[in-house]
Amino acid sequence: MAEFRGGAIVSELKTKISAVETVSSSGGEPQQPTTIGSYALAIGRALEARGVDSNRIFHSVGIPLNLSNDPLVRIPADTMTRLFKASVEVTNNPYFGLTVAKYIHLTHLHALGYALAASCTLMDFCQRLERYFRVASQVAIIHIVTDIEGEIALRFENKVDISYETEDAFLGFLVRAMRLLHKADFSPLRVEFRRPMPRDGAGPFEALIRAPVSFSCPTGLLVFNKTDLLQNLAGSCPELAQVNDKIVMGYLARLDKNDVISGVTQKIIEFLPNGDCTRDKVANALCMSPATLQLRLSQRSTNFQQLLDDTRKELACSYLRQVTRPVTEITFLLGFSDTSNFTRAFKRWTGSSPTDFRQQFSAAVGPKAVAETAL
Repeated sequence: MAEFRGGAIVSELKTKISAVETVSSSGGEPQQPTTIGSYALAIGRALEARGVDSNRIFHSVGIPLNLSNDPLVRIPADTMTRLFKASVEVTNNPYFGLTVAKYIHLTHLHALGYALAASCTLMDFCQRLERYFRVASQVAIIHIVTDIEGEIALRFENKVDISYETEDAFLGFLVRAMRLLHKADFSPLRVEFRRPMPRDGAGPFEALIRAPVSFSCPTGLLVFNKTDLLQNLAGSCPELAQVNDKIVMGYLARLDKNDVISGVTQKIIEFLPNGDCTRDKVANALCMSPATLQLRLSQRSTNFQQLLDDTRKELACSYLRQVTRPVTEITFLLGFSDTSNFTRAFKRWTGSSPTDFRQQFSAAVGPKAVAETAL
């Protein structure tokens, strides 16, 4: 009996030790999909608002009470599921995930949150979320869907089983964040949840989202009016967004240590200003031969030139929204030898010249927003 109890204690200790993981600078990679640790802080505040001692609940599932806000402190997916399960049980609230949505702030996503807040449009917001969501969580993949004319959707494809409350909390948070950045009466056209409808009905979902909701759907889906997503945001700041994008890329490189696309993209950004960003140089920096790099990229259905073009295009659009930055400077920051080469490439990517793109941006946001962007 004593031996059995000892085994139980060891098992409990192992569970608690693995409940939170830290990705070291040397590149340790978590064993399973994880979520940014600060997400749990929002759950703690939601518990406290219901009169529940969050420390007791955190201790019961093995999450440290002094949880760091470091984005590289991660909580495994199964630990998050246990935390939500315990929270629902202690609050007796089947809509607890929607309560948590009210306590998640953009700052909980660290640099990603700041970049999202500085986005030029909600479409820019969605593209940033699609690109960098892995910093917030690795449990799902986000895709932008444009199948229906006049509509744009965010589709959430889960990589592992997640709790109902995880889906409720994040979709609810996104709608609230978009209202904060755009306007208070903003709502999606409709929302689809993978989870079944709670026994007491859809009322709380409809009250928060203010749009039709469906349950037991194949994937999570937020559907928006395209026109709404293309409206310029009053708080946009391309410079701030770009600074935080680079910070996020650094986090991704450490989280996705074995992800070749993240590694190549980071090195492209690093080498472009020097005008010497070649496949061979990037391969050498990643400690592999050019042939190995080509093979690993082909296994991901891409190649070095495609990643180079995609990165240059993204950076070019961001730089051009910074209206005080000369086109000549942008040319060299992107590794082009002269402005004519940059102009030809930019037209190939977007169909517009750099000058036309900047003029269209300035006309869309208005002189006041342009002046604020220039500060």
